[in-house]
Amino acid sequence: MATLWSKISAVLPVNEEQFPLHFSDKVESSVVETLKRCRQQLYSDAASSSRMLDAQIILDFSWEKLNTGTWRHVDKEWRRVYSYGCLFKVAALCREDPSAEEVQQAVRICDMGLLMGAAILDNILQVIVGILQSEVRKSAKEEDESEHAEVKRIKMDCPRVPVIKEELAVPRMKCPSLESFSTNYLLPLKPVILEGIIDHWPALNQHPWSIEYLRSVAGCRTVPVEVGSRYTDEEWSQTLLTVNEFIDRYILNKRGGKALGYLAQHQLFDQIPELKDDIRLPDYCCLGEGDEDNITVNAWFGPGGTVSPLHQDPQQNFLAQVVGSKYIRLYSPEDADKLYPHQSQLLHNTSQVEVENPDTERFPQFAEAPYLECVLQPGEVLFIPVRHWHYVRSLELSFSVSFWWS
Repeated sequence: MATLWSKISAVLPVNEEQFPLHFSDKVESSVVETLKRCRQQLYSDAASSSRMLDAQIILDFSWEKLNTGTWRHVDKEWRRVYSYGCLFKVAALCREDPSAEEVQQAVRICDMGLLMGAAILDNILQVIVGILQSEVRKSAKEEDESEHAEVKRIKMDCPRVPVIKEELAVPRMKCPSLESFSTNYLLPLKPVILEGIIDHWPALNQHPWSIEYLRSVAGCRTVPVEVGSRYTDEEWSQTLLTVNEFIDRYILNKRGGKALGYLAQHQLFDQIPELKDDIRLPDYCCLGEGDEDNITVNAWFGPGGTVSPLHQDPQQNFLAQVVGSKYIRLYSPEDADKLYPHQSQLLHNTSQVEVENPDTERFPQFAEAPYLECVLQPGEVLFIPVRHWHYVRSLELSFSVSFWWS
């Protein structure tokens, strides 16, 4: 760990004068003064306790601002303040021969800044967390044989795959041209499974995604986790765990009925560039109206048995299956009345019906709604047209990536 601080200091501005701290008047002057004091301590021989205390003051004060009211009303200035607080706290932790526990704490603080803050100093938290992660990997112990055996056992589990009737099967096409896809599926808004369009992904060949790979590139990273078999359940909740904690708690311990997995949406790939480098945007996204920056990339990782209730989204969706398989059922937006959406504004895009075990007395018309279905296997991509209702159940340990575009 002796060279850790030299690596971190090398990516910081060279001196106070080149370390900008500019905020609008929405940030109180007392907070700005504390930030300036933290900056001064960064380039001096201030006591470790003083660095730690002032950084924590910034974190505590900005955290309160981030958690007052709804997230969309949080001013970006306070998100920047929070990121600076994270930076100063990490610097305080790593300045003097940090322990392995302190380095892990610094990684978590960086992740909190990446999740809750805003980019500062050319996204310096992303750079620093990469340095810290390298140190964690160096000091990590080899997994013992029992862990390897357990991972191997999980991989060998064989899911019960539903039988798909031919007349209900989602159609399939192998590498259609852009024109063919647009004419036959995009414009008429018809679902289709696209085969052979992501075979070049590193996630499927050079770096096959697995529990071991995920541990190696992201095990120490803190990510948002959704706990509960489906988001409509009363016991559903959200928390923050490291990827290793999530795998140990919800994958290896076989608590599949208790966790949807972790859903970090675009943030996961922003947080962990190694995973982002393993995937590619489907070429068909170029048929959309916006540019690449307007495409939302979501990650879905979780055990078998987790369910996304029947719901619809306001954008086109390419759902790419990387690991494991999923059973998916699709309904046309024209049949929404037969799907009994929730009346509340919060869940108006979600059906009240349990698709595979419907209450026919409460929802008598549901059985009349026509649908298509499929089992999506690794390497396949399902096109879910905008506002098409879809129900998803993981048949086994599963990692999917979805691309939302307009």
